[in-house]
Amino acid sequence: MPERDRIGETLDSLAGDTSRRGFLARVGAGMLAASVGGVVAQAVRPGDADAFHFCGHTFTTGSCIHPLGLPRVDSRGFPIRPSDGRPVDNLGRLVNREGQPIHEDGGVVRDPDGLPLPPAPRTSTCDQTGKDYGFEAHLQGGWYRCCGGAVRKLWDCCANHGTRINGDAALHGYCYGGRKVFCVTYYQTHVPC
Repeated sequence: MPERDRIGETLDSLAGDTSRRGFLARVGAGMLAASVGGVVAQAVRPGDADAFHFCGHTFTTGSCIHPLGLPRVDSRGFPIRPSDGRPVDNLGRLVNREGQPIHEDGGVVRDPDGLPLPPAPRTSTCDQTGKDYGFEAHLQGGWYRCCGGAVRKLWDCCANHGTRINGDAALHGYCYGGRKVFCVTYYQTHVPC
């Protein structure tokens, strides 16, 4: 390429880089790259579906009261530890089949005198929420999503109540018998999806 053409290209490039049009083109390209990069990063980031509420539930109804935060329950609606599905009591302590508080290794927790600590109640998450808010609540309708490679049942805790746990107007959701959704909970199955 002759020297004159190379200088001309350099000047055109420089003009494009310093002109308003060149500036806007660079800004637009940068914004596109940032937004596409953000979308791709969000699409592949593990656990991102949990960021809003919990995997499978992206609407505004809040969680039912659970001793450990995320409203994971067993197949009967009792609280279990979200990380591994082990049963917990209303205080959030791991418990054995007899309801005794236990350590991670399964050993019974003892007081300073060596006596086993007394069991605490273990109440259905929906029932406990209803008790705390002063009405009768019922686990009713559910729907299913794929979360972590397994089917998750999202479960409505329903009541004859005009507002949801977060204070806004209650919806019928998957409730029946004239009840409306007060809060939500979930049961993680082992069924692959």
